[in-house]
Amino acid sequence: MVGSSHEALHRIFQKDPALLTRALQRVLHVPFPEPREIAALNVDLTEIEPVERRVDTLLRAETDEGTYLLVVESQGKVDERKRGSWPYYLSYLYEKYRCEPVLIVITQSSATARWASRPIRLGFRDWHSLTVRPLVLGPDNVPVIADERQAERDVPLAVLSAMTHGRGPQAPAILESLATALRTIDPDSAAVFVQFVDSCLADPQAKQMWRDLMTAIQYFWRHPLAEQVREEGRIQDRQEMTLRILEWRGIPVPDAVRERVEACTDLDQLEAWAQRAVHAMDAAELFTGE
Repeated sequence: MVGSSHEALHRIFQKDPALLTRALQRVLHVPFPEPREIAALNVDLTEIEPVERRVDTLLRAETDEGTYLLVVESQGKVDERKRGSWPYYLSYLYEKYRCEPVLIVITQSSATARWASRPIRLGFRDWHSLTVRPLVLGPDNVPVIADERQAERDVPLAVLSAMTHGRGPQAPAILESLATALRTIDPDSAAVFVQFVDSCLADPQAKQMWRDLMTAIQYFWRHPLAEQVREEGRIQDRQEMTLRILEWRGIPVPDAVRERVEACTDLDQLEAWAQRAVHAMDAAELFTGE
């Protein structure tokens, strides 16, 4: 199924934006005001200069206390470059929309969660011009939902639980409860949630168990949005493979090369770059003749 969990981890909040505010209030205990309305925004933060910058999911929440931009970043591993790009995202969004941005990071890794939760401070040691404090959702604070009734009360939260804890020993109980709960909601929504969970199960036994549970409802796998998620997963896998080949061969990858590869969504082009990466002596040779 889906080759990468990255898309699913933030797309669940596009499927059910209200889940994000529930997670802020109930999991992170942040006194976020109850939204009257939540709308998805364009995630492209590209400037006039040809450098593409995108957040994973961007939502606008209208509340009685004001308008907030909820910036959701799916983070698979520690990436020190984010400590520069996240402050940029927030300042850019504030300048563009003139409302308060809130950064939420979601991860399946406890180590990544600890890293992401560290404040980002820019400026002098005793005088910080800018401080960014990400809110982090991960396996240490997302609740384990292994009870069918609890899963039925809040199916999206149960899906988030399965996505976050799919690598742990409690995965079987979580997946069984969720499988039952999915039968209580509309098939289209269930189809999308099935894909999200499948893409996040890294443990082969857990993934096989999940697919066995879903055997009776195979039409879920043919949902149009599921195919879109699969396609985006294939693109990300090919991007990562191209860069990994260069890194494995000990070839330095400049930021400009990395950004161009990560911005490409053409599978054929990415395949050509991956093949060139096997023989290239310099990262720029990926683009020879283009």
